Amino acid sequence: MTDTGVVRVAAGQAEAVSGDLAGNVRTAVQLVELAAERDVRLLVLPEAFLTGYDEAAFDGPIPSEDDLTGEWSRPLAAAAGAARMVVAVATPLRRGATRHLSMLVIGPDGAISAPYDKQHVDRDELPWFSDGTHGAVIEVDGLPLGLSICYDSSFPEHARAAADTGAHGYLCSAAFFPGAEHRRDLALASRALDNGMYVVLAAATGRCADHTFIGGSAVYDPEGRPIVRLGEEPGLAVADLDPELVARTRAVRTMHADRR
Repeated sequence: MTDTGVVRVAAGQAEAVSGDLAGNVRTAVQLVELAAERDVRLLVLPEAFLTGYDEAAFDGPIPSEDDLTGEWSRPLAAAAGAARMVVAVATPLRRGATRHLSMLVIGPDGAISAPYDKQHVDRDELPWFSDGTHGAVIEVDGLPLGLSICYDSSFPEHARAAADTGAHGYLCSAAFFPGAEHRRDLALASRALDNGMYVVLAAATGRCADHTFIGGSAVYDPEGRPIVRLGEEPGLAVADLDPELVARTRAVRTMHADRR
């Protein structure tokens, strides 16, 4: 964080390998190291990145809530700690008898939590995963940011609930298939404009088993303009989130405050 309260964030995208937890963790570590070179304070990674977004991976062994600090996660926790960075990465997660698409948050001290489960599970995902029961907001250097996973962002009330709790930004881990470009760009920009807040989208790219993903990771300003956007190439979309811009935007574009 700078003296002005600005927080530098990155939306990262890279190819994930179906069922290769250790290999995908190594890729996540590489993205953390790239982000550290650009003084990033928060890195967001795509949906189901740690297992790959693929039915075979969903059917196989997945991380457990009871083993968040196990050997599998230690390289990523160490990288986040070395960079003093917050990392938000989505993964299938077992919680007791239920399975969820969840967001892990790794703190700058390397501590790992799982504060959020996808609330709007896509119908194609229902054979494996249950809906989450609540939203979540995290703070990065004092900046409150709501969490979401892919289909959540199609529901205006989901982002609004985060804004209602004071969020200045909305973090979305996603996986979009070919043909979803218009829906991706329209939905995420709209969530920013609706609420006068930043949106950070980290989207899957490349191939994962038989699936192809279209990337498009981006950061949107509080009026829904893309500040930075990737194509399908692996890499980072880096931008600064300024809480003063959120305040100025909400003073002029008052849709969030004026909703009846």
